[in-house]
Amino acid sequence: MAPVVVRLDPARTPIEALSLFAGLPHLSLLESAATAHPLSRFSYLTGDPVTTITADAGAWPAARDRIRATFLPDVDIVPGLPPFQGGWIGWFGYELGGAFDEIAPHTNKPLAIPDVALGLHDWVIAWDHARNECWLISSGADASGACSAARGQARAESVLDRWRETSGSRTQSPGTRPERDAIVADFTTERYEAAVQRVIDYVLAGDIFQANLAQRFVLPYAGDPQRLYRDLTRRSPAPMAAFLQHDGITVASASPEQFLRLKAANGAVETRPIKGTRPRDADLRRDTALAAELQASEKDRAENVMIVDLLRNDLSRVCRAGSVHAPVLCALESHPTVHHLVSTVVGTLATGQDALDLLAATFPGGSITGAPKLRAMEIIRELEPVARGVYSGAIGWIGLDGSMELSIAIRTITMANGIASFHAGGGITALSVPAEEYRESLDKAEAMLQAARAGE
Repeated sequence: MAPVVVRLDPARTPIEALSLFAGLPHLSLLESAATAHPLSRFSYLTGDPVTTITADAGAWPAARDRIRATFLPDVDIVPGLPPFQGGWIGWFGYELGGAFDEIAPHTNKPLAIPDVALGLHDWVIAWDHARNECWLISSGADASGACSAARGQARAESVLDRWRETSGSRTQSPGTRPERDAIVADFTTERYEAAVQRVIDYVLAGDIFQANLAQRFVLPYAGDPQRLYRDLTRRSPAPMAAFLQHDGITVASASPEQFLRLKAANGAVETRPIKGTRPRDADLRRDTALAAELQASEKDRAENVMIVDLLRNDLSRVCRAGSVHAPVLCALESHPTVHHLVSTVVGTLATGQDALDLLAATFPGGSITGAPKLRAMEIIRELEPVARGVYSGAIGWIGLDGSMELSIAIRTITMANGIASFHAGGGITALSVPAEEYRESLDKAEAMLQAARAGE
């Protein structure tokens, strides 16, 4: 059955639509917020799903089966429109990795963030920014994924009623600004540098080649989550930004990193790991020198190539023999606040494998764990005092046709129970310097710190 498709005015931006649909249950925006980035093409907004999944790692098999049951091999995907035309949107938290590998769960989960939070959406407003076009796509899907023309039309009409309202009419009122000293980190400077040194010791002992270490920042937050998201993406425009609300939890993400992209029609898989960072500088000469320093860094390039090798191994578990390769190694990407080294690894999914098999083979992403992955995850569990939650998991969509696109959930703020929290860190190798790694974590945290303060 073909979905209901209505062309909309593309002049209304995703941010304007987010405000317009405020208050809708499980409101979700996946936004290409970095206009010049090659991944910044499509944005999606939806809400009021037909069903939801909220689960921890131990309940993953049942959640997986529910998702898989909605894959429809003969679903009509309208050519020429953005690829997500209905399906699941949400997050997979870092601790979901315990469902795929024998990793002891972290017992300290202060915000009680579920490992899986997804909504099955039967309609979506989709923007193609490259073509300056926008559509409402209403599949008419029910909780099992089965589609009904009558349902599709009724849901489309309901969405159009909201779309025609005055933009911004549902914006929430601001709260109060927290004091600067209300922001607390889980590590002191000394403890973080000691943890970095502990990772270095593990590397020198031959346990691992590298591990990703992060620290968490926490502050009271009573403001408008949409305002925080707008400020975060203004300060740090990202190709895979996201705003998600699920059962009292709000996630605002400005991720620059693609985790997985799968095209179900041909099995094409792509991942783009980021490893290697330098801060931007307002002085052009200094900024250029920092970018050149990153490109020439033996430590950063080695770290990136190690993760590429890890991801090639992960993809090879579910891809056709000989199809996995890395067409791009250590390319420089410059974002508003940082420079990064980014590689690209591609493959073709093997016959009989699907999006959920791909997720199980690769999750969590190698760029935010380390190599070898399992031992790195054990060390992360040992050294980091709290569970990561959404941070360094994945955010994105899985379509009714079985296609998928997920980001790595970095540059991500979680809001729940009057608290905002976020993590920042980096990869540690034998060439790491503890003081420099601490400084890098603060560089990565700065845009989120500013957004949290301004968002109140």
